[in-house]
Amino acid sequence: MNSTPVHARSMRRGGAALAALMLAGLAGFGAAPAAQAAPAAETATAQHADRTARGALLKVTPVADLSRAEVAAFLKKGKFDKATVRYGVRAYRLTYRTVDTQGRPTTATGLFVLPRTPEHRALGLVSDSHGTMVHRSYAPSVGEDFGRLSPYLHAAAGKAVAAADYLGLGKGPGRHPYMDTRSAVTASEDMLRASRTAARREGRTLSGDLYLTGFSQGGQVAMALGRELDRKKGGPFTVRAVAPVSGPYDLSGEELPALFDGRVNDTSGVFYLSYFLVAQNRLHPIYKDPSEVFRAPYADRVEKLFDGEHTEEEVLPALPGSVKELLTPAFYERVQHPDGGLKEALAANDGSCDWKPAAPVRLYAARGDTDVPIQNARSCATALAAHGVRAPVVDQGGVPHMESVAKAAPKIARWFAAVR
Repeated sequence: MNSTPVHARSMRRGGAALAALMLAGLAGFGAAPAAQAAPAAETATAQHADRTARGALLKVTPVADLSRAEVAAFLKKGKFDKATVRYGVRAYRLTYRTVDTQGRPTTATGLFVLPRTPEHRALGLVSDSHGTMVHRSYAPSVGEDFGRLSPYLHAAAGKAVAAADYLGLGKGPGRHPYMDTRSAVTASEDMLRASRTAARREGRTLSGDLYLTGFSQGGQVAMALGRELDRKKGGPFTVRAVAPVSGPYDLSGEELPALFDGRVNDTSGVFYLSYFLVAQNRLHPIYKDPSEVFRAPYADRVEKLFDGEHTEEEVLPALPGSVKELLTPAFYERVQHPDGGLKEALAANDGSCDWKPAAPVRLYAARGDTDVPIQNARSCATALAAHGVRAPVVDQGGVPHMESVAKAAPKIARWFAAVR
């Protein structure tokens, strides 16, 4: 169910080295353009409404200012092709208003990146959704490592980028509701709204053209975000292209069965399933006590491990080597034949491909992926085809999960540049 903990560790250990590329003394946001004067009471009311609405921008924190050469070096370190790099980038952490899993007001953070273009032309916006992250500091707006590779790539190619941290990651409150597609979509949609305001404050203009991408968990989020924007229609953005990478679009039909038939490797399977069950149990009635699901001694530790404060280096050694060692015999059987709250949780997070996009779609995946098997992308393509949409599955070859995005992202940047 998403970004590989095993392969990601090497990038995260390199975070300090990558941070050395970030420049100090970042320039702050410029003043907002002057507006026609309005009565004081009317202005105060409008400002209050803006500050309390979904997507209202509450705080802007500069986090990076990189030259073109520094972006190229950053991407090279992450094994991303740097051929599309044309500009340096400026990156900011946005704090904004959104809603939680129950629709109640809360806040979230996200990474907003602008290209350092010599002219201030209107910019298309890429919504770039990240994959599985267990520690809140891994989120794009905070962690100076893997989560910024794709956003910097797209910004350096000439587009603005909005990369939501999702709920409970970055500087957002609470625990992350892992694989809750609905809240990931609302947080991502509200990040788009906050990004429009941030762009104006920087004296930049967004054209309204929107490009959707995301990796792993974020691939599913990108498809679901497109579905939500299509359902609403008439908003400030028009989706021009959709290009998710290695998303778990079919939990019930592909991803969950793959835990038991050898298509998902044991280490990743244990990690994802543990994270999913703990997080989803807060939203759906899967279990009353961890001992109903997890064997001893894991029943006493699993929920604590996924509190957003533990790193993958801490989580992985504390888990067993296989799903069978993780789960009680009864729950091991139940996962293979889901019912009740578990079936409800899976159903709530499936269907991200069950709609008819007006924009072209390309589904990037890798036949060598043992975290999110390529059959997820093929299932997505089949669902889209049922709506009359042809979405090619672009196979990145026999590479593992993390390498699938390293290979795909530069191709996606070139495609987004070519879409008219």
